[in-house]
Amino acid sequence: MLDNPADFGSGGRGASPNPPGGPGRRVVEPLDESECLQLIDAGRIGRLAYTGRYGPTVLPVVYKLHEGSIVFHTFHDTFTEEDLRTGIAYAEYQVAFEIDQFDLELLGGWIVLVVGSAHHVDTEAERASIIKAGAEPWPEAEYEHLVPVPPTHIGGRPTRMMPAER
Repeated sequence: MLDNPADFGSGGRGASPNPPGGPGRRVVEPLDESECLQLIDAGRIGRLAYTGRYGPTVLPVVYKLHEGSIVFHTFHDTFTEEDLRTGIAYAEYQVAFEIDQFDLELLGGWIVLVVGSAHHVDTEAERASIIKAGAEPWPEAEYEHLVPVPPTHIGGRPTRMMPAER
């Protein structure tokens, strides 16, 4: 497990179960930022992670990549809506956002992790731009509660499970 989300995908750390140069060494090249953005843009559902009032929280969100930011909706009067507000003018909430795809038959896939600051959309111009771009909410969510996350770090890597040795 990574100690720091900002280290995700950097240099392939943690990709090899053996010491450097050892037998059976696996090298996993991290995905570059462009590849990560393509995977994010093609997706629709991801996971939002943050520390909320009840501790660590991870929730699925329907999202859209819009002008370089991941945008999702929150439900009115829910703990997510309230947890992501700092109550301090211009202060933003640090979050992580993750998407992945895994093929059980091939025992492989990929993972992308984004770290950034979430803020609530408060201007009508920003809201209109996002809605016009087609950011659709969950069926019960409202268009008024939009939260963009401009990435401060994007990392990703292909994943491959090794069969257990017998």
